[in-house]
Amino acid sequence: MDRAQIKKEEDDLKEKEEVHLHRKIGLLPAVSFIIGSVVGSGIFIAPKGVLMNSGSVGLSLLVWALSGVLSLFGALCYAELGTTFTKSGGHYTYQLETLGPLPAFLQLWVEFFLIRPTVTSYLSLAFGRYMVEPFFAPCAAPTELIKLVSILGVTFVVAVNCWSVTLASRTQVILTLIKTLALVIIIIPGIIALAKGKTENFQNGFEVDLLTLDKLPLAFYNGLYSYGGWFYLNFVTEEVINPKRNIPLAIICSMVTVITLYVLINVAYYTVLTPAELLLSDAVALVSAGLASVIPVLVALSCLGALNGSIFGSPRVLFVGARDGLWPAIFSMIHIRRHTPLPALLLLYPLIVLMLISGEIYQLINFASFSRWLFVALVTLGLLIHRYRFPLHPRPFKVPLVLAVTFTVVCFFIVGLSLYSDPWNTGRSCALTLTGVPVYYLTVHRFRLPRSWRRIFSNCWKCDLL
Repeated sequence: MDRAQIKKEEDDLKEKEEVHLHRKIGLLPAVSFIIGSVVGSGIFIAPKGVLMNSGSVGLSLLVWALSGVLSLFGALCYAELGTTFTKSGGHYTYQLETLGPLPAFLQLWVEFFLIRPTVTSYLSLAFGRYMVEPFFAPCAAPTELIKLVSILGVTFVVAVNCWSVTLASRTQVILTLIKTLALVIIIIPGIIALAKGKTENFQNGFEVDLLTLDKLPLAFYNGLYSYGGWFYLNFVTEEVINPKRNIPLAIICSMVTVITLYVLINVAYYTVLTPAELLLSDAVALVSAGLASVIPVLVALSCLGALNGSIFGSPRVLFVGARDGLWPAIFSMIHIRRHTPLPALLLLYPLIVLMLISGEIYQLINFASFSRWLFVALVTLGLLIHRYRFPLHPRPFKVPLVLAVTFTVVCFFIVGLSLYSDPWNTGRSCALTLTGVPVYYLTVHRFRLPRSWRRIFSNCWKCDLL
């Protein structure tokens, strides 16, 4: 056998041994992935926050519908970006391609230190609340016990994702089926009661006596948070079969389904509960459905599914950032046998637990939403800038310009007004985001630093494990 043949066989063997991202996600799995990521704890907890800040039943239903439509506009923008830039990474990748490395780095910064720990803590607290509250009804459950169960839940999910990608994905499929069952069980009794004429809670539904404009953005924050997750498919673009076709179709089908389910379940809530009763509970589904012994378990497992999806997708964003050299190299590593992003998961875990112990469920929503929606707005702003600068760039799917402009303007308006509505939480979130700027110039853009400083930061940033 000649050397050329031996070299070819060695290259083929090496290629087989390397870990690649294979395109295995078809249209139906993509739709399931988005629906499973969107439908989590928000729809079971956020109705209280929406009603509390909107002031009436009619306005709260309007907020839910408008939040869904606004989320659909944003999802269509991401469909264009996902078919234009077919690289995984979602928000990070699109900001890198359209706005440059600094916004992309800040996205990674807040994703690791703020957004992912906060979102995961929120889901964990929802899981703990639904697991614990039934045992103490009608009394209030101990906060310490809720947080302990929440920590156990997030520890279980992190362990599953560290152990096996296959186990994590199978767990997600099962939990998605369970959460769909939970929604149906809650919706059906409410619709039946509504059909029998139980409409007293909808009378005078648009009273605006309790509405204050400074609280309305917080109502939209709660609604938009419940729809959050429509962008998760863009985190795994490199694994979607025929992304130029399947990403737009999956986004449209899944978002229309979710908007319909969310409006129906809120109608079901208000059919069987008065506004005062809804505001008394942080876990609305516990008091809205007749099957009191079944619903808490189903909703808790639904929260666990959203928690699993959140922890499963986020390390891929950090992986792509590390691969591009904008994040420490250790985040681009995976376990050699289990093929799981072990370093990223283990480094995220203590931040999640710390946020979980120190946070309250509604403060966490406002705390995370500022940075989350600021960067979503920057992504769609980057889409508009990229269209203007490169009008001839191939775009297999093109969202109508008016939808992209509307979504971007509304997001910036809500983000700006939230600084007035909740200056403490949003101010902290803004400050934490801005702390990433000096870190970027010290670690990534470090060419103007003294040579000795550059060597130190380079060794820290590009650290490797043997």
